[in-house]
Order: sequence, then structure tokens, then C-alpha cells
Amino acid sequence: MPTTSRSSSRPSSARTRRPAKPAMVAPPGARQVFTDGACSGNPGPGGWAWALDTAVHASGAERPSTNQRMEIRAALEAVLALEGPLVVVSDSTYVVHCFRDAWWKGWRQRGWTNTARKPVANRDLWEPLVDAVEARGDVVFHWVKGHSGHPMNDFVDRLAVAASKG
Repeated sequence: MPTTSRSSSRPSSARTRRPAKPAMVAPPGARQVFTDGACSGNPGPGGWAWALDTAVHASGAERPSTNQRMEIRAALEAVLALEGPLVVVSDSTYVVHCFRDAWWKGWRQRGWTNTARKPVANRDLWEPLVDAVEARGDVVFHWVKGHSGHPMNDFVDRLAVAASKG
């Protein structure tokens, strides 16, 4: 029987994917708070929301705003409003990865500039959020796919959209 050698069918220019980083470990006794931001246009009227459940929640608006700002603002408002260990559940990879991958540490070391040496966008929200999370030491972030039928993610999305229109 003839033998054949296998060669990679992957072009040499193809990127290799890094394995996903593990989720942050929830502190003992942590409650999940779901957060979301919405914006009608980008920039445009924005809304943010957080919810522990359908009875305990908050939302607000900012005009004008961007979707990124509202995602950060939702997390900030939740962390400031709620005591005790928290798992902030967000559909924003930007928010989750900032903490899971500790982007904020590099931003601080570089004087709130990103790796391209440009000012970090929305520093006015990032800085108090990072300070609060760091000071508390009992907040972690988990990602949930948006618009995927998750009841609480859909609930905070509706609250944020309503706030953006209000």
C-alpha cells in the first residue's frame, strides 16, 4: 500500500488562533448582574442598564453617546450600585476582555494610552470602573452572547434601548 505524506493545506499567511483565555473565577457568594448598552446611531442617543433580576434593575441615558460608552457605563453603574461579590455578565467583549486580559494594567502603565500609544477612548468611564473593581477585589466579568435568547441579556437590552429612546 502506498504511503502519502500529509502537508498542511493551510496557506502560510493564515493566522493561527490562540486558545481562548479561561473565564475569570467568580468569588464565593457572588451574584450575577447583567449589563448592556445601546445606542441609536453611533454616536447618537445612548442608554445603559443593569439588572440582578427583573425586579432589581436600573437604567439611564446619555446624549450623545456611543455603544462602547454605554457598555462601559452599564458595568460602572452596576459596580457602584451593588455591594458584595459580583459577576458582571456583559455581551461586550471589549468590557469583559479589559478585565479578563488585564488590558487596564497596560493602559495605566502607559499613562492611559493603548498599545498604539493613542489615548484610551472613554477614559472618563474606564478609569473610575477600573478603580472601583480594583479597590473592591470582588468583581469579575463574564461574557454572554448578545441577542441569543438569554432571558436576562435580552431583558437588559430592552431596558437599555428604552433608556436610549426616553
